[in-house]
Amino acid sequence: MLSIIIPTLNEEEYLPKLLNCLQSQKLKDDEIIVSDGDSKDNTVKIAKKHGCQVIISTKLSPAHQRNKGAQKAKGDLLLFLDADTLLPANFFQSVLKEFKKRKLDVASFYFKLNSNKLTYKIASVFGYINCFLFHRIHPISIGAGILAKKQYHKKIGGFDESLLIGEDHLYSASIKKSGGKFGLIKSRKILFSTRRFKKEGFFKVLFKWYYMTFYFLIRGPIKKKVIKYEFGNY
Repeated sequence: MLSIIIPTLNEEEYLPKLLNCLQSQKLKDDEIIVSDGDSKDNTVKIAKKHGCQVIISTKLSPAHQRNKGAQKAKGDLLLFLDADTLLPANFFQSVLKEFKKRKLDVASFYFKLNSNKLTYKIASVFGYINCFLFHRIHPISIGAGILAKKQYHKKIGGFDESLLIGEDHLYSASIKKSGGKFGLIKSRKILFSTRRFKKEGFFKVLFKWYYMTFYFLIRGPIKKKVIKYEFGNY
């Protein structure tokens, strides 16, 4: 059984698109859990309307909200998705087949930005290079899409809630360190939202991505505020 866990904060604009996408590809025995950070808009109402399990958390943290969702999950596989992520056709069929064939215990995804504009296509290439190169040095995963066996999630104690940024990278690295096998899924890419680029600017976001990745690889987990990186519909 697959449990899909989505941390949210004021995601009434993006969440319906993801839920419609998921339900159009619905597996027989899957479940969708929306772990909400006390949204002030219609996020919770939308989640309930789509038949999702809803958990309300007063602690606003992607790591904490993912962990709360995982605690309620019934599945032996956990798929963590951001609310503004979208999935291509035949996603589950291809991804679960590859995950099983490669005998993975945790996986993340290559991504492309959900736009046909040239600048975003260039950013997608940079993102691909980032994932391709760095994960050969250290497991690199993105919170927008992580698939893990529940037994390994429990084994490492879930996402580290003490981190300000980079809990997704540490999650996969910790599972690998505990004996699990990590890989990047090749059969399907996830579609990544452009909203951060639109708000902060193209080069600023790219700089933040590379800065955080290098910081994590060189100095380790990010437990203090080294860069401004907000989450949810900010």
